[in-house]
Amino acid sequence: MTRTPRKPSNLSESLHHRLNSYALAASAAGVGLLALAQPVEAKVVYTRTHVVISPYGVQTYNLDLNHDGKTDFVLRSKFYSTLNQSAGTGRLIVSGANGNRLEFSLGFAAALKAGKRVGPHQNFRARGVMASDYGRDGSTWSLKRGPWVNVNNRYLGLKFKIKEKINYGWARLSVTAQYHYLQATLTGYAYETIPGKPIVTGKTKGPHVVTIGPASLGHLARGASAIPAWRQKQQ
Repeated sequence: MTRTPRKPSNLSESLHHRLNSYALAASAAGVGLLALAQPVEAKVVYTRTHVVISPYGVQTYNLDLNHDGKTDFVLRSKFYSTLNQSAGTGRLIVSGANGNRLEFSLGFAAALKAGKRVGPHQNFRARGVMASDYGRDGSTWSLKRGPWVNVNNRYLGLKFKIKEKINYGWARLSVTAQYHYLQATLTGYAYETIPGKPIVTGKTKGPHVVTIGPASLGHLARGASAIPAWRQKQQ
């Protein structure tokens, strides 16, 4: 018996569109879950950057430690002068946003060296002056105070929340203090993805560290094919 060949069904244009939409949505969801899973595996996520903060350029920088689109800390370098501009004060200040805090020591934001532990037993405050500079026009002196005056590669110890859970991190900066001028250069920052676990300042290599470069942040939004480009485990 010879069978009559069945004619292929013609799907309507609207149905084609709906099926394509479902496929794209499922693909996007899978990529999103994959991208989010990488930092969890990493335990420490380190971001390389280079941002100059000064009273005559970028005066305020909003630091987003875990790249979730929310400001975790605010860094400011500002100059305040008297009404007749005969004297002035420069200040470098860091503040925690949304209840976040920074390590504090001897009246200032602590300037930690590499290899220091940031965790539950440190002293944290919501705001701290890193360095200050007072000077008077026509004189040769200025008073500089604070542990961040003219230092290279020191670290802020940071305590912040991810989904209402406490996590710890750090930010690495170098500071130049001149007459009426305080400039900070942010060169990197990191956070521990496991809530409550301490982090070691300056640790950027190891089997549980993922490094994100400045150009890599855009890759996170482009899906799984871009992940190998930014996910660099440092051995």
